[in-house]
Amino acid sequence: MNTNNQSFDINELENKLEELIQRYNSVQNENTTLKVKQDELVKEKAKLVEKTNLARTRVEAMISRLKTMEHGS
Repeated sequence: MNTNNQSFDINELENKLEELIQRYNSVQNENTTLKVKQDELVKEKAKLVEKTNLARTRVEAMISRLKTMEHGS
């Protein structure tokens, strides 16, 4: 291998390495964004579960009161 070929190979390697670094940084940023979004969704789900349980409790209480009224009449 002569000096020109070695120089070309090194330049090509440097270019590929730079591209790889850019891709890595892009994937790392995307991963960070996805983790933040996942945390938001987990919190939102917890709130929705809490609201669902509260609604269920209220509906069950209403049904119980209606049954009591029905039997009392």
